[in-house]
Amino acid sequence: MNSEFFEALSLLEKERGISEEYLIEKIKAAIVIAVKKSYDVEENVSVVIEPVTGKFSVAIVKDVVDEVEDPRTQMTLEEAQTVKKSARVGTQIEIPLKPKEFGRIAAQTAKHVIRQALREAERTQMYAEMQSRAHEIVTAQVMKVDEARGLVVVDLGKNEAVLPRNEQVPGEVLHEGERIKVYVIDVAVTDRGPKIMISRTHPGLVKRMFEMEVPEIFDGTVEIKAIAREAGMRTKMAVFSKDENVDPVGACIGARGARVAKIVEELGGEKIDIIRYSEDPVEFISAALSPATVVKVELLEGETKSCRATVPDHQLSLAIGNRGQNARLTARLTGYNIDIRPESGYYGEDEPEQDEKAE
Repeated sequence: MNSEFFEALSLLEKERGISEEYLIEKIKAAIVIAVKKSYDVEENVSVVIEPVTGKFSVAIVKDVVDEVEDPRTQMTLEEAQTVKKSARVGTQIEIPLKPKEFGRIAAQTAKHVIRQALREAERTQMYAEMQSRAHEIVTAQVMKVDEARGLVVVDLGKNEAVLPRNEQVPGEVLHEGERIKVYVIDVAVTDRGPKIMISRTHPGLVKRMFEMEVPEIFDGTVEIKAIAREAGMRTKMAVFSKDENVDPVGACIGARGARVAKIVEELGGEKIDIIRYSEDPVEFISAALSPATVVKVELLEGETKSCRATVPDHQLSLAIGNRGQNARLTARLTGYNIDIRPESGYYGEDEPEQDEKAE
């Protein structure tokens, strides 16, 4: 029976990926619970399970005393010597039990605890596996589209996840059976197993795509310093290289724009501005307001990081962008509140008669 038991443990390890050592510890705990319940004992239960030697034994350990005060943990010398002739007062004696002596209730208790341990081990393993994929891109298959609730259920392989409406790209229509790339924001532990939070709008999705597409980013030659995104519309990404011989912007764009074009296609036509990062905020902000040309940038005093950017009159709308998008993304990318003003110092008839600001 012992050999069959250990073979079963080995099979569980191979088929479910749950370590034999982990299972043995949980089974020991389960047997202790069963013995305590059936034999009215305390913590004085010894369980030995040794896969190498094939030993599997259960015993109740009692102190040998002259006068018994607690029969659950103590026994007289006379009683002890019926188990082991060499027993002496002041020593401990192990009273071996046979598994069939546990009784129906004890066996059911052990069985329940072992099953629970297996479920916990599987959940832990599943959580560890998914946690290792946090902040990574995963290819998922769309299983169900709930238009009424705005939810999309996807299959990640061994797990399912829900893509909520606020993590979906505005205007993007997903269909059942379609394969999409999602960004794993985080993985949380729940009673039902790992809860995987995914997104199609997170800036990390674009960042990881560039890391996968651009070898210079993957090997660390080019570094992504900052990224700001309005999913489905536009992304601004600041890149930098310590190697003076490497053009970080050119590396990301690729020959004839091939690298960035592949990512734009994957994102359904989302525009991507790649900007050279600079530790000089004036230089960085000027570059970040692209495609507009910047005449000058003045850093403003105060507790918050603020600046005033001056652009040619005819490029004011370009600098601000459609519904203020270019200014907003620049502010997020650089971390500065930006006051954009025309070079003439006043706004034209078609422009608002107040300063345009982005925060």
